[in-house]
Amino acid sequence: MEPQFEIKVDDLTGKEIIGLIGEHLKGMYESSPPESVHALNLDELRKPEITFWSIWEGPELVGCGAIKELDDGHGEIKSMRTAVRHLRKGAARHLLVHIIGEAEKRGYQRLSLETGSMDSFLPARQLYESLGFQYCEPFADYIPDPNSAFMTKEL
Repeated sequence: MEPQFEIKVDDLTGKEIIGLIGEHLKGMYESSPPESVHALNLDELRKPEITFWSIWEGPELVGCGAIKELDDGHGEIKSMRTAVRHLRKGAARHLLVHIIGEAEKRGYQRLSLETGSMDSFLPARQLYESLGFQYCEPFADYIPDPNSAFMTKEL
């Protein structure tokens, strides 16, 4: 049976989401050099230009993701993370489809992201590719970095 997921706009105050963001940041610093980590902390995720969602399976937090508005027509995906115990259930795909739909509703022409270029990020890159994201040059304030892969999707 397919898992039943519920996606909620999240205010980043619950202990579960605080723990997951901590896990996300820890994982980023374990797999990337510090200068190549672009993950946002809780305070940065609470900025008004960011909409943050959590995804739940019943009472359990399964994952999270966000959109940062870069300008009226361009959004950036941030903080995509699936809790380790919920990997390979389809939650990330479900949430990413939701985020793409939200970007389209907002009238964005483009949705972009930065992720790692190392092998540990291959499942994430494959997910983005499967939903139409293509590799691109750095965008916004990013600079070329061998540890980063930049991707974008025209909407």
